[in-house]
Amino acid sequence: MRLPDLTNLALPGATLTVRVTPKASRNAIERDDGTLRVYVTAVPENGKANAAVQKTLAKALGVSKSQLVLTRGETARDKVFRLDLPR
Repeated sequence: MRLPDLTNLALPGATLTVRVTPKASRNAIERDDGTLRVYVTAVPENGKANAAVQKTLAKALGVSKSQLVLTRGETARDKVFRLDLPR
């Protein structure tokens, strides 16, 4: 499955609220009433799912993984990422 084009959301300092489903059958992103639902195949152990979400989101946004910073929800399903892009 192709990831949606989220490059319009890639603004410096923008925050993205995501709901994560680990151990999914495929990596995917869906839009749901202003919240992004991110499905990853990684297991939620030792930060593996967080890393997979970061990689999947970065690919859809057209930015590097290092420019996405997890600001809230390290162990929760609901997470907030901030985009650290040069202005």
